Amino acid sequence: MNTQYYIDREDKYGAHNYHPLPVVLERGEGPFVWDVDGKRYFDFLSAYSAVNQGHCHPKIIKALTEQAQKLTLTSRAFYNSVLGEYEEYITKYFKYDKVLPMNSGAEADETALKLCRKWAYKNKGITQDKAKIICCEGNFHGRTITIISMSTDPDATNDYGPFTPGFIIIPYNDINALENALQDSDVAGFLVEPIQGEAGVYVPDEGYLKKSYDLCKKHNVLFIADEVQTGIGRTGKLLACDHEGVRPDILILGKALSGGVMPVSAVLADDQIMLTIRPGEHGSTFGGNPVAAKVAIAALEVIKSEKLAENAERLGKIFREEMNSIKSDMIELVRGKGLLNAVVIRPKGGKKAWDVCLAMKDKGLIAKPTHEHIIRFAPPLVITEAQLREAIILIKDAFKQFE
Repeated sequence: MNTQYYIDREDKYGAHNYHPLPVVLERGEGPFVWDVDGKRYFDFLSAYSAVNQGHCHPKIIKALTEQAQKLTLTSRAFYNSVLGEYEEYITKYFKYDKVLPMNSGAEADETALKLCRKWAYKNKGITQDKAKIICCEGNFHGRTITIISMSTDPDATNDYGPFTPGFIIIPYNDINALENALQDSDVAGFLVEPIQGEAGVYVPDEGYLKKSYDLCKKHNVLFIADEVQTGIGRTGKLLACDHEGVRPDILILGKALSGGVMPVSAVLADDQIMLTIRPGEHGSTFGGNPVAAKVAIAALEVIKSEKLAENAERLGKIFREEMNSIKSDMIELVRGKGLLNAVVIRPKGGKKAWDVCLAMKDKGLIAKPTHEHIIRFAPPLVITEAQLREAIILIKDAFKQFE
C-alpha cells in the first residue's frame, strides 16, 4: 500500500471538503512526522497550532492513557473526580473565576457568543433579541452556521444561507471603525483574534488590542478574545493578548489545550459573566470529560515547565530574520509573532504558494498555503534552535528552485 493508495481511498470514501498536501503521515514525535514510506519531515503546520507541545508528548500521552483506563466519560449529568481538579487548575493558570469546558474551537466560540448575549440581557439591560456583537473582516472563528454568519470569506459563506443576524462586521486593525460601531447602544461584545491566523497571520498594529479593550470598557462592552490558534504559547507569550497587557472579559481557548491528542476547548470568564448561564441552558455531552480534563492539565503543565512560550519568542525572531534574508522574487513580505509566521508569496512564472509547499515537501518540510498566496509557518514549540536552522536551510533550498 503506497502513498497513492491512501490518497485514493480518502478521495473515494471521504467528503471532498479539504485539499491536503499529497503526503500520507503515520507517525509523529516532537517537531517531526514520518510518512507511510518512512520519510521524515519537519512539521511546520502543527495541526494549525494544535500540536504546540510537539507530536505525542510523553507526559500528555501518559495522562491520556492512564485516565482512559479508569474512566472516560460520565457526561455532566453526574460529578466526576477529575473535572473539579481541571477547573481549579485552568482558572488559576489563566486567572479567571470560572471555566466552561467544551470540545472544539468552534464550540468554544459559540459558547462565548451565547455568554455575551446572555450577559447583555441579564446584566447590561439590552432589549431582548437586540444584542449585537462586533467582529472583524477576515476573521476565522469556525465553520458553524452562526460563526460563518460573521465571515467575509466567500468560500465559507457561498450557498450556506440564510445566516444568523446580530453581527456588525468592521475592518480589522481599524480603531476608528471600532469606535464608530461602539456608538450603537445595543452592542454587547467585540469578538477578535489577536492575530488573524487563517487570514494569513495578519498581525495588527502595536497598541490595537489595548486601544480596543479600553474602548470596550468605556462603552460597557465585553472584549472577547479568540485565542484558539494564538494562545498556549504560540506567539511568544502564554496568550497573544499578553503582549499588550490585555485581559479579555471572555477568553476562548482550544487546539493546543490538549497538545493535539483530542478535541479540548474552554471558555474562561469571571462570575458576573459566567454565572448568567444557569443549569440546562448550555452544555456538551463530552465537554469536560475525565480524559480531556487530565490531558489539558498535562498540556498546560508542559507549556510552563518547558518554557515553550519563551522558546517561541526567541526562535521566532531567528526565523523572521532568516526568511527576510532570502533573496527571492517570490517573497513579498514576512510577518508574524513568536512561532506563528507567514511568508506572502508573489506568483512567478505561474508558480504559487502551493508549488513552493510541494517543493518544501520534497526537501523534507511540510507547510500549507492559506488564501493561495500565503504560506503559514508554525512548527511545534518544542523545536530546538539547531532543528529550526536545519529546517530553514530546507526552506531556502526550496525557494532556490524558483530562481
